[in-house]
Amino acid sequence: MLATLCSAALLTVAVGGQVQANDELLKLQQDPNQWVMWGGNYSGTRYSTLDQITNKNVKELRPVWTFSTGVLRGHEGGPLVIGDMQYVHTPFPNKVFAIDLNDQTVVWSYEPKQNADVIAVMCCDTVNRGLAYADGKIFLQQADTTLVALDAKKGDVIWSIKNGDPSKGETNTNAPLVVKDKILTGISGGEFGVRGRLTAYNIKDGSVAWQAFSVGPDKDMLVDPEKTTAMLKPIGKDSSVSTWQGDQWKIGGGTTWGWYTYDPALNLVYYGTGNPSTWNPSQRPGDNKWSMTIMARDADTGMAKWFYQKTPHDEWDYDGVNENILVDKEFQGKPRKLLVNMDRNGFGYTLDRETGELLVAEKYDPAVNWATHVDKETGRPEVVAKYSTAQNGPDVNTKGVCPAALGSKDQQPSSYSPKTGLLYVPTNHVCMDYEPYDISYVAGQPFVGATLSMFPAPNSHGGLGNFIAWDAIQGKIVWSLPEAFAVWSGVLSTAGDVVFYGTLEGYLKAVDATTGKELYRFKTPSGIIGNINTYTHKGKQYVAVLSGIGGWAGIGMAAGLSKSTEGLGAVGAFKQLSAYTQLGGVMTVFALPD
Repeated sequence: MLATLCSAALLTVAVGGQVQANDELLKLQQDPNQWVMWGGNYSGTRYSTLDQITNKNVKELRPVWTFSTGVLRGHEGGPLVIGDMQYVHTPFPNKVFAIDLNDQTVVWSYEPKQNADVIAVMCCDTVNRGLAYADGKIFLQQADTTLVALDAKKGDVIWSIKNGDPSKGETNTNAPLVVKDKILTGISGGEFGVRGRLTAYNIKDGSVAWQAFSVGPDKDMLVDPEKTTAMLKPIGKDSSVSTWQGDQWKIGGGTTWGWYTYDPALNLVYYGTGNPSTWNPSQRPGDNKWSMTIMARDADTGMAKWFYQKTPHDEWDYDGVNENILVDKEFQGKPRKLLVNMDRNGFGYTLDRETGELLVAEKYDPAVNWATHVDKETGRPEVVAKYSTAQNGPDVNTKGVCPAALGSKDQQPSSYSPKTGLLYVPTNHVCMDYEPYDISYVAGQPFVGATLSMFPAPNSHGGLGNFIAWDAIQGKIVWSLPEAFAVWSGVLSTAGDVVFYGTLEGYLKAVDATTGKELYRFKTPSGIIGNINTYTHKGKQYVAVLSGIGGWAGIGMAAGLSKSTEGLGAVGAFKQLSAYTQLGGVMTVFALPD
């Protein structure tokens, strides 16, 4: 392990006097034997060129070792593999374990000292979505907003900084991303009136390089009114503040707790912003820009190149933070640099990632009813009045809205296979009743303003989820597998023509990448909301997944909630989960027999 880290460190170079850590990562991400960032690569494809495990032999897969984290809440994200070491994280209290792959011993562990009061201001379980690696450091974004750089060999703290203030409802759940000499991290807390932002810290010492807010004045947002575009047109002066009433933007949400991807050739970072605060749309008239928006920013300066707002004046909590997968494909006969986003609102978007041009916007769940379509000229969804919580007004229970607030897909990341040209998408098949009410803002207190109930999509297969293959060029479902519960795991596709995903009951499943035929399943100790990855050790391919029920879908079990409307409406929909699984974080590693 030491030799691997030392050799990796030699890959870093000095450009203009600054260490460019992602020169190391640009090379490491091309090595399928390792898994060095949340998406496997900067494009976030979660695709591996490893092919020892194939659609012909995956039925022989077996668990070969396991590791208990000793933590009970929801285990999202997945482990990193660098050299001979695997790095595993947990939900609060955010433990980190460095495990030697040679003998599965714990080389070091880190458990931060955090005030447990932060748990009360974490929206939807105490999850953490993963670690980052660069320059001999492991980066952990703690729940209490502390960003920590740990020595990858020893686990010692090299530096730590505060990224927010939990007393105001600010927390962190995202996996950070290293780009060049900076590490990028966001902020959680849209349900507490937190104002979203993305911050770049220098990996050498944790000092701030730049910070870009999601909403507010142009200078805070790092936008140029004439050069930053939306739908290929300049956004204009005060494009955000003019769409809020008075100073509402100061508590406007648009938090940034999702995933970040990066195009080195364009030097652009891509991410999404979350829902506006409060959930009662009548209290915040206007488009509430730039919540619910895909943002493309210069990695060096943070200046915004283009925006695309998917759900203007959100009325349903369709957080816009889902992953933006970067794909190079032909579109209408011409090669294009594309970005694909499977949004919470139920529409799958394909955009030109260089310009922000909208190319495709189609429903990826037939149950979606809140809008008829997206107007390709304006980029705006055509909202159906019957399902508009804003038009129906506060204290009115708008019934049968599809999807529910947890979306047709929440944060659990999809995968893209260049072999098939398809995205593999974990989806929810859930609808809701939504009743907004007036609420006053108090710092550090919930700022939701809506009561929700969730249930399976009517007149369908009766389950709460589907696992689908999606054609991002045509905007069509290629095949769909019904699931009893929402599919809440991150997906892995491989050159062996196998796609892996996990279920809330706890099954790791393998399906054929072309047909969707199920080839293998194994019941892990707890429900899977973690992300599956793969790597090799001593020439042998392994597949790893964190199980541990929780997250928004499993919040009833994780937090001991029982009322149907608790957990922001999820408890009632997923109340049967306890018959299939129980709490407990375990990493399970699979391989073919020798």
